[in-house]
Amino acid sequence: MSGSLWLKPPTTETPLPAIPRPRRENAPGRPPNEGPRTGATAAGPGSVVPAAVPGVPAVPGPAAPGTPPHPAGGELADDPLDALAERLGELVAVAVHPDEIAAVLESDGMTDDHIRLAYGRADSFALAEDLYARVERRHPAPEAPPGGSWHRGLAGCLLRGLVFALPGLAYVLAAPLLAGEQGRFGLPGGTVPLLAGAVTGWVWNQALAHRAYTWLGLGDRPAAARALLLGAPAGALAGTVVALAAAAPGETPAALFAAGQSVYLAAATVLLVLGRERALLCALAPLAGAVPAFRWDLPDLLRAGLLLAALTASVAFAGLVLRPGARRGAAGRGGPPRAASLPYGLFGLGSGLLVLHAGIGDTLVSGAGAVIALTLSMGPAEWLLHRFRGESLTRLRTLATAREFRRAVTGTLVLCLGGYLGVLVTLTVAVTLAWPGAPWPTLPRLVTLLLIGTVLWLGLLLQAFGAVLSAAAVCLLAAAAQTLEPAAGPVAAGGAAAVLAVLTCVLLARPTAHRV
Repeated sequence: MSGSLWLKPPTTETPLPAIPRPRRENAPGRPPNEGPRTGATAAGPGSVVPAAVPGVPAVPGPAAPGTPPHPAGGELADDPLDALAERLGELVAVAVHPDEIAAVLESDGMTDDHIRLAYGRADSFALAEDLYARVERRHPAPEAPPGGSWHRGLAGCLLRGLVFALPGLAYVLAAPLLAGEQGRFGLPGGTVPLLAGAVTGWVWNQALAHRAYTWLGLGDRPAAARALLLGAPAGALAGTVVALAAAAPGETPAALFAAGQSVYLAAATVLLVLGRERALLCALAPLAGAVPAFRWDLPDLLRAGLLLAALTASVAFAGLVLRPGARRGAAGRGGPPRAASLPYGLFGLGSGLLVLHAGIGDTLVSGAGAVIALTLSMGPAEWLLHRFRGESLTRLRTLATAREFRRAVTGTLVLCLGGYLGVLVTLTVAVTLAWPGAPWPTLPRLVTLLLIGTVLWLGLLLQAFGAVLSAAAVCLLAAAAQTLEPAAGPVAAGGAAAVLAVLTCVLLARPTAHRV
């Protein structure tokens, strides 16, 4: 042991609260002519002071020299356990078991002999139980978690929503360059290779982002950069190959644009995962030249130049932030299994198909408006996800029963989901007002849009809590139903929203789901 926790100057005082008082010589029940026997004055060497006889009152007698006086008036001395409880009060009050107190007593140097002599208890465990019963519990409130990944600011999330939506201006600039004959499946020319390349990029980059985020969670940023350095070019190549394979004769310009789109998605994934949203925003600045294109016709050379400038800047910024991954030994050791990222890619596939179905409206403008509103809403959606997580952790610290926690978390879930749907409606109205000639969405299409938004937000919430496989399966089933039977879109979206709502309430209402 390292010694007592409460060092005191050495003392020669007896540990007893008071010296036992001797009886009078002619006390009742005592043989005559028998002198008093108190301590060393009457007892021989090795003798023990006798205990008081039951029923016989103690009578004060002459005290030994140098001993403290006994309490006046014949009262009993104070219990030494009171002083010990006062001295150890803070430690005893926060103990959850008497054994904790016994460990403190033993570390303070108290032996069983000392405890029996000074406090009249058999050992440290008996003394600890008395202290535990005597002192009221005063457990401190849990400390609030420090600001971190679950306390993200609204400004950062809005910035991410903006960089999600700005690439849509590229389609405005490229529209005259992609104009052609009527395409397949009743869609405009070039739509099929564009959609094929976009869906491939969403699937690949969603899985790649998960793998890189896993490395970041392990504290190995160079290994995350290494994963992005290898995975991003592979994703760009895969999207380009799929777009070229899906292109029909006469859709070569659309296939080339889809190839550039795949390269941009890879670069944007790198910048977003590594937290360089501002760099991506600067890279997308040339796309602001699409704003005049809403009302005036711009030269084709200017349109192509703005598109190439944004793409080149995105790739350049991504290359700069990937320099740590190019160093030797940046791959890390062990690493997360690649199969763990597959469900995230499947979720990207399902959610991407749902967004594409939302974009196929009665007119091209109305469909594009729905996609823009959904894309812009991803920033507030991310902030609300952080808000739900933070509020749940607060309830976990402050509520005492599982029933109270379940009710509080359900209420927070309803508020956050309602807030997201309100933001989605507001953005839909704003896009409709800003887009020249855009028709107002009909009530059935607005309801379908809100159902798809519900599926996306609940799916992202389940993904954030690790239940990505369930979210991916539901989104894929809903997307497959809409693909096979487009008229069943509202029913499929509504069924998916209901299933995800039930899964969310069942999984996230448990306190164990919110452990950090």
